[in-house]
Amino acid sequence: MTTPPAPARTHLGRPRKIIDGLEKLVGRAPYVADRRVPGLLHARVVLSPYPHARIRGIDRAAALAVPGVQAVLLGADLNVKPMHSRPSLLLAGDTVVFAGQPVALILADTEAQAADAAALLDVDYEALDAVEDAGAALSGGTLVWPQGVPKADGGMAGLHGGEAGAQAAREPSNVDEDRTFGRGDVDAALAGAAFTAGGSFRVAGVHQGYLEPHAVVAEPGARPGEVTVYTSTQGQYVVRGEVAGALGLRERDVHVVPLTVGGGFGAKYGIMDALVAAAALHARQPVRLVLTRSEDMLTTMPAPAIQVTLRLGADADGTLTAVDADVLIENGAFRFGHGGIIATMLGGLYRCENVRVRARELLLNRAPVGAYRAPGVPQALFALESAVDDLTRQLGADPLEWRLRHAVQAGDPMGTGRSWPDIGLRDCLEAARAHPLWQGRRDLPEHEGVGLAVGGWPGAFSPAGAVCRVDTDGTVRLHVGSVDISGVHSSMVLIAAETLGVHPDDVEIVQGTTDSGPYAPNSGGSQVTISLSGAVLDASTQVRDQLLDLAARHFEAHRDDLELAGGQALVRGIPDRAIPIGKLAAQAQRAPGGPGPVVAEGRAAPKAGAPGFIAQLVHARVDPGTGAVTLLRSVAAQDVGFALNPLLVEGQIHGGSAQALGLGLLEGLDYAGGTLANPNFLEYAFPTSTDVPPLEALLVQRPSEHGPFGARVVGEPPVTAGAAALANAVREAAGVRVTELPVTAEAVWRLRQAQGVGGAPGRPPE
Repeated sequence: MTTPPAPARTHLGRPRKIIDGLEKLVGRAPYVADRRVPGLLHARVVLSPYPHARIRGIDRAAALAVPGVQAVLLGADLNVKPMHSRPSLLLAGDTVVFAGQPVALILADTEAQAADAAALLDVDYEALDAVEDAGAALSGGTLVWPQGVPKADGGMAGLHGGEAGAQAAREPSNVDEDRTFGRGDVDAALAGAAFTAGGSFRVAGVHQGYLEPHAVVAEPGARPGEVTVYTSTQGQYVVRGEVAGALGLRERDVHVVPLTVGGGFGAKYGIMDALVAAAALHARQPVRLVLTRSEDMLTTMPAPAIQVTLRLGADADGTLTAVDADVLIENGAFRFGHGGIIATMLGGLYRCENVRVRARELLLNRAPVGAYRAPGVPQALFALESAVDDLTRQLGADPLEWRLRHAVQAGDPMGTGRSWPDIGLRDCLEAARAHPLWQGRRDLPEHEGVGLAVGGWPGAFSPAGAVCRVDTDGTVRLHVGSVDISGVHSSMVLIAAETLGVHPDDVEIVQGTTDSGPYAPNSGGSQVTISLSGAVLDASTQVRDQLLDLAARHFEAHRDDLELAGGQALVRGIPDRAIPIGKLAAQAQRAPGGPGPVVAEGRAAPKAGAPGFIAQLVHARVDPGTGAVTLLRSVAAQDVGFALNPLLVEGQIHGGSAQALGLGLLEGLDYAGGTLANPNFLEYAFPTSTDVPPLEALLVQRPSEHGPFGARVVGEPPVTAGAAALANAVREAAGVRVTELPVTAEAVWRLRQAQGVGGAPGRPPE
């Protein structure tokens, strides 16, 4: 494990609590649902119960008769431009293409009145044939878009560091995109392989499971077409563009104010914002929409179901010679673009000369899919790491040592052909190898096992800006345009405090809007820390230089003889010669002729990402009689480069590990007849505190050449390997290979019965 010594630092690299924890704890954090404005109307959306239907008519009379109802809005009232994506979709016209598509919007004086009216709206549907699954999509008997899929300017995958596919003109098809990534001669390599392993692996679609449903308040402005949108979002600039594009407005007339986000995980990029803004402009009154849990799960953008058919080949000495994968991605009614990132990782985790990854993105009559923490990668690596585990069994090889032998390093190709920069995958494996859980895996009781899997994320990056200023009381204020969904602003505070020699408590974040904040990237793809840190460092370094210049003038000393520490400028070696930085700021902005306020704008434009990798160990027990899986322990060794704030980094790893285990053991969207059958937290299972085992995070610190202070991406890697490690733990404990997630007790029981390794025969578990 590479952990080079870091330079002595006062604040960076030390654990510190999140800066907005107190206001969340005492209920002062401003959420959209708490937003009150004069004249507010409450909205309730009416959703289609059919996956594909023609709307023959809508009778508004009963809904309009409910006291307090101000309007019943239909597509003809609001739709301005053709839709091409879920965020651009307002209300249905004459057809619906997924169950959960908004058909009407009720505006009323109270939420209860709006809900009552929504229940009375009479919509006459004519059900049509629907494309309900991958098989139906591939058959082509029914097309989701007979006239061709609506075209967009780009895919939302780019918001998360993925590669959006080309949109070539061709005949209408449910196969929206069919791309093959590869190198070498895969067929020849498989034909000559001494050993092969693989199979067909499927992962159910999952919901992101955020606590706060989608919520929006829109308030019309003074000018025609001007609107302010208060929203829970991961990307305020994306929302501005989506609202302006969908409604045909100028971006300057769309003002987005991001409020506290109660969980996002890739899902909150303005799905309902354009609809609410259109309603506010139509009614000329403020409108608020807060989805119910069922509405949220029916009409928003979950992660897709993914099937991977995979075959690996190895020669007689165990060298990996071939990776061949065919990936089917069930995208729902609109395009997204998971294929590029899936191929990046499937063909870029292990050294192999012959790789072929075919990725087909399918259109179905289902809610359009979106991103969920490392979109597509946990599903892909469940297949790859399961097959690797089976291959090493055939070879009689230690699964960790085999992975060490084949792990990619700097200069090795990704699945898409680009080369990896310096990465720490081998370091993570070495850390896992040294852990007592791995060392003691052979001494466990019967029916227990430890599974190993590796994962990672290449990392997104974007330009960013930040403004730093010093007030006359010594407070340092950082103006940023990023949305904090993971504690990233708490790390920005530490960068400024370290640079300026002040205590972190004396640094405040000023969250900007699309009007007032410097540009910042979306909070997705683990890119905010990598992108924004450079801008904050640039701005605070400029302010540091200004303060030292002011102090040099004040003390009549050379700048090199001065330092900033404890909120003061000091002459080195002479503690009595010191002045608070607030006084320097006051002198600067009051002195005739300047130099003026202490303020600076920083900018950064990273040239490359800072990939992060992980090695995950999962300890599980399988009941031999029922197949029930109990999680006992999870250990994640993750290369974080440099932990700007170890407390928050560990929290990210713990959270991602828990989500990975939920995806592996519990979570799955259940569709029946094209309609979601478990659209609530009562029927949709996800891990609770009693399901999550003890979680341990090992911080491997191999500094990145591209990340600030050597930091690497943190948020995405923890979710990528846990489900695969769980499946491999079940293989160790129960002797059977599961090929579908989530792993159910019934599936394990049936596999054990089929292979003759089960407990007492009988009926499968309920």
